[in-house]
Amino acid sequence: MEPVAIRDFLSFQFVSSPTWSPDGASCAFLVQQAAEEDNCYTGDLYLYEAGSGTVRRLTAQGDAKSYCWTAQGTLLFPALREKADKAAVERGEQRTVYYEIDPSGGEAVKAFSLPVAATALRELDDGRFLVSARYDRNYPDLEGLSGEKRDRALKEYKAPAAEVFEELPFWGNGMGYTSGKRDRLYLFDRSSSALSPLTDPEWDAWPVHVLQDKVVFQGGPWREVAPHYSGVYILNLASRTIACVVEPGTLKTGPAALLDEDTLLLAASYGKDYGTEEYCQFYTAGLSTGKLTPLAGYEASIGNSSVGSDARLGGGRTFKLENGVFYFISTVGDQADLVSIDHQGRLATVYGRGGSVDSFDVKDGKLIFAGLQGQGLTELFDGEGRQLTHFNDEYLSGHAVSVPLYHTFTASDGFEVHGWAMKPYGWKPGRKYPAILHIHGGPRTVLGDVFHHEMQVWAGAGYFVFYCNPRGSDGRGNAFGDISGKYGTVDYQNLMEFADEMLRLYPEVDPARFGVTGGSYGGFMTNWIIGHTDRFAAACAQRSIANWVSFEHTTDIGYFFTPSQISSDTRTDVEKLWWHSPLKYAPNAKTPTLFIHSEQDYRCWISEGLSMFTALKRNGTPTRLVLFHGENHELSRSGKPQNRIRRMEEIVAWFDRYLK
Repeated sequence: MEPVAIRDFLSFQFVSSPTWSPDGASCAFLVQQAAEEDNCYTGDLYLYEAGSGTVRRLTAQGDAKSYCWTAQGTLLFPALREKADKAAVERGEQRTVYYEIDPSGGEAVKAFSLPVAATALRELDDGRFLVSARYDRNYPDLEGLSGEKRDRALKEYKAPAAEVFEELPFWGNGMGYTSGKRDRLYLFDRSSSALSPLTDPEWDAWPVHVLQDKVVFQGGPWREVAPHYSGVYILNLASRTIACVVEPGTLKTGPAALLDEDTLLLAASYGKDYGTEEYCQFYTAGLSTGKLTPLAGYEASIGNSSVGSDARLGGGRTFKLENGVFYFISTVGDQADLVSIDHQGRLATVYGRGGSVDSFDVKDGKLIFAGLQGQGLTELFDGEGRQLTHFNDEYLSGHAVSVPLYHTFTASDGFEVHGWAMKPYGWKPGRKYPAILHIHGGPRTVLGDVFHHEMQVWAGAGYFVFYCNPRGSDGRGNAFGDISGKYGTVDYQNLMEFADEMLRLYPEVDPARFGVTGGSYGGFMTNWIIGHTDRFAAACAQRSIANWVSFEHTTDIGYFFTPSQISSDTRTDVEKLWWHSPLKYAPNAKTPTLFIHSEQDYRCWISEGLSMFTALKRNGTPTRLVLFHGENHELSRSGKPQNRIRRMEEIVAWFDRYLK
C-alpha cells in the first residue's frame, strides 16, 4: 500500500451536517471535496434513507454548502446559478438566492431571493422563516425602496476607499474588517416575500433554539467595544418583544434552550474558582423571574468537539433539545462524545466510543452523526457506531495509515499526561529515524487517535510522530485545564517530559534529528521552546504568538484573550506579559525555524511571526517565513487547496533539510 502523501487530501470526501427529515424517514447531509484546479471546495446534498439504508445524491453542481428542511419535506439551499445573481453579488450587492429540491425526484428550482447576506435559514411554520444575516451599517438601507430608487441606491454605493475603525474588535478572523457589522435576525414570509428585521442594527444575535413563537438567541446590543460574553435573550415572535435573561458581559454563557414556555436551560459559568476559563455548569432560568438555579455540575466542553484534525470540513448541529432532553457534543478525555442532560439534571453518555462526534441529529430516539472514528475519514454513523456511508473506503484501503499508539505517564507536576506515537512508513526495528513533536492549538483543545492528515504525511515521509495533551488541554476538568498565568511553565514541562518519555520508549528515534512544530497555541509553544532549549534540530512555528503586548492590541481576540490567558494585561502588569512572551527569549534561539503565517489571520496577526523572524535573523539562526495571501487562521484546515499543498510542501522540505 502507498504511504499517505501531501496531495491525498484532494481525494478526501468530507461528510457533515446530518439532519433528519420532518417525518424522520430520511436524513440529508453534505459532502464536500477539494477542487485543486479551481482552488476551492465543492459541495453537494445527499440523502440517507433510514428504511433501506441507501444513500442518494441530490445535487451535482458543487454549490450546496448549507441547507434546511421545509415542513413539506423539501430542501432549501443557497446558491448562485444565474448570471444576473452572480453579477449582482460580484458588484457588492447583498443578495442570497435559495433553491429548492424535492428529495423524491426532480431538479432544484429557484425558490426565492433575499436582499441580505444570509448565513442561516430555518422554517418556523408553514411559509415563515427565521433568517440570520450579516448586517452592514455602511451598506445602503434598501428597506421600502423598489424599482429605480433601489437600483440608484445600489449604483451609488461604492466600497469605501478607506477603513474607519470606531469599534473593538476592528477585524475578525475569516470576516475581515468588522466596524459597523452585526449578525442580525429577520423574519421572512415566503407567501408575501416580505423580509422584516427582528433585532436592531446595533445588536448581535445568534439564534440557538426555537419553541413555538419564542426564539432563544445570544448576543446583545453594543457600541464601541464588544463584550467578551454574550447575553441571552428571548424573542417573542407574536409581540416582536425581546426579554433579557442574562445581560451581556455578566457571565460566561454557552448553549441554551427552552425546556418549556417558562423555563430556560443554560450552560453558564460565574468563573468563581478558575476565572474566565472555568467550564460552564448547567442552570435553569425562569423567564418570569430571570433567576438562575443550578441544575448540574460539569467539567468539560459543552456543544463542540475540540478534537483536532485537518481531515474534516463543514459544520452542523452540535446541540439539540429533543422531547425534553438536551443533547450536546462534549470533549471528554481525548475524544468527543455525545452527552445528554434531562430536566432533572441527570447526565448520560449517549455515544462515547472514541474518536470525534462532529455534528449530529436525533429524532424519535434515532441518532445519526458525522464524525471521525478510528483511523477513518469523516462518514455518517448511527447510534451504535455502525458506519452508514462509505465515501472514503476506497482511499483508505489503498493507503498505509500509521495507527497512533497510546501512551500515558505521570508528569513531575503529578498529573497524568496522555499521548501517542506514530511509527514511520516502512518502519523496521533497529533502524534510526528522525522524529517530529506536534503541539496542538487552543490550548483548550485535544489531539486524539483520529485521522490527522499532516501527521500521516510526516509518518509517510519516514518520521516518527509524537503528540500529547499537556496541561491546559480540554477534556480533563478545570484543574488540569487551568494554565492561566502559567503559559510556558507547567505546559512546557509536560511537553519536554513527554518528549523524554517517547525517546525512552522508542530507541529507534535519533535524538539528534528531532523536530518540533505546532500552530496557534502550538505556534506559541514552538516559539517558546526554541528560546528555552536547543534539543530540537529544526522547528516550524505556525500562526504563532510571539509577544503578548502586541497580541493584546492587534488581534481580534487579544483584548480579552490576553488577560484571560496570562492573568494580566499591559495596564496592570506589562512585565508579566513580557515574561510569558517568546520574543523575550528569542535572542537565545539557535534552532533553524520555519514560520508560517497568513495575510488575513487576524487571530494571530503577522506581526507575531515577523517579530520572531527578525529576532532569529539577527541571531544568525537559519530561518524562513512563508506568508500566504488570502488566507486566515484556518489555512491548515480549510484554506484554498493549492495553498494547503504549498504549506505542507514547505514544512516537509524544512524538516527534510535539517532532520534527514
